Amino acid sequence: MGIWRAAFAASSAGLICIGVARLSYPPMIPALIEARWFPASSIIYFGAANLAGYLGGALVARTLVRFVSPAILLRAMMVLVTLSFFASAAPLSWSWFFAWRFLSGLGGAVVMVVAAPTVLSHVPPARRGMVGGVIFAGVGGGVAVSGILVPALLRWGLVETWCGLGAFAAILTAAAWSGFPRDAVAAQVPSPSAPVVRSWGGIVVLALLIEYAINASAQVPHMVFLVDFIARGLARGIDVGGEYWVIYGCGAIAGPLVLGRVADRIGFGPTWRIGLAIEAAAVALVVISTNGIVLGISAVLLGALTPGLVVVVMGRVQELVADPNRQRTVWAAATTAFALGQAVAGYGYSYLFVTTGGTYAWLYAIGAAMALIALAIDLAAPLGRRRVVNA
Repeated sequence: MGIWRAAFAASSAGLICIGVARLSYPPMIPALIEARWFPASSIIYFGAANLAGYLGGALVARTLVRFVSPAILLRAMMVLVTLSFFASAAPLSWSWFFAWRFLSGLGGAVVMVVAAPTVLSHVPPARRGMVGGVIFAGVGGGVAVSGILVPALLRWGLVETWCGLGAFAAILTAAAWSGFPRDAVAAQVPSPSAPVVRSWGGIVVLALLIEYAINASAQVPHMVFLVDFIARGLARGIDVGGEYWVIYGCGAIAGPLVLGRVADRIGFGPTWRIGLAIEAAAVALVVISTNGIVLGISAVLLGALTPGLVVVVMGRVQELVADPNRQRTVWAAATTAFALGQAVAGYGYSYLFVTTGGTYAWLYAIGAAMALIALAIDLAAPLGRRRVVNA
C-alpha cells in the first residue's frame, strides 16, 4: 500500500467526516433560519449537536477499533456521514435532524482518532510530519469545499444543498475506499535510551489535555457563528458570509503544512504556545473591528490554526511519550478532551447567544479569553523539567 495513497484516503475521510460534515453547517445557518425549517434557537443548537456527537465518537473510538479493523471502521464512518447528508434533506422532526447531526459528529471523531495513527504507523519517522500535514489538510479542504459548494447549492434550495453534499461525499468515499491500510503496524518497543513520560496522566500531559480542551472552546465562535455573524449580524448576506468561509478554508488547508514545518524547526512546544497567542489575537479581532480586511485576517488565521494545532498537539504527544502504544492512548484522550471542550462550549455559546438576544461580541470575547487561559496554563506547567524515565 503506497504511503500517499493511504494519506489520500485518510485526508478524504477527514475532509468528508469533519471538514464537510461539521463545517458545512455554519454557512447554512442563515438559510435554515430564513427557510424556517426549525426555530432559530433550535438551528443554533443543531450546530452543537454535531459537537456532542464528536464527544461521543471520541469516547467509543478506541473500543470500536478493538473489534473492527481500522480500514473497515473508517469506511463505515464515511458511509454513515454520507447518509447523514441525505437524511438531513428531510427535516421530518427536531429529533430526526438532531440525531443525524449527532451521528455525523460521531463519525468525525472516530476518523480523527483512528485515521492518522493508522496511516502514520506505516510511515518512516522522518516523513511523518509531512504526511501528517497532508492528512490533516483534508479537514481544511472540507471547509473550502463547503464554502464553495454550499452558497452555490443554496441557490437551488436547502434540500438540493444537502443532497449535493451527500453526492460529493459518496464520490469521495468511493475514491478513498481501497486506500486505507488494513491494519496498523504493530507497535515497536522503544529502545532503552528513549525517554518516555512515566504515565500519560502525569502533570505535563495532563496540562496539555486541559489546554487542548480549552483551546477547543476558543475555536467554536468561528466554527459555528462566523458566517451567521457576517451574513445576519452585519447584514452582508449569505454570499459574503460564504466568501469568508472560503477564506477560513484556505487557511485551514495551509495551516497543518505550515505549522508542521515550523514545529520541525523550533519544536512542538514553542509552536503550540505561539499558536495559542496568535489564536487569542485572531479571535479578539472580531470584537475589535468589523472591517472586511480585519475579518479576513481573523478568518484565515483561525482557519489555519483549527486543523494546524491538531498536528502540533499530535507532535507534542510524540515528544512527551515515546512508547507508541501510550501515544495512541494519549491521542485518544486528547481527542476526547478536545471534543469535550467543543461540546461544552458549543452548548454554552448557543445558550449565551439565545439568552442575549443574538449578541455575537460576547462569544468572541470569551473565545479569546479561553485561548489566553490555555496559554497561561502551558507557561505555568513545568514543561522544561518533566520527569522522564527509560522505557
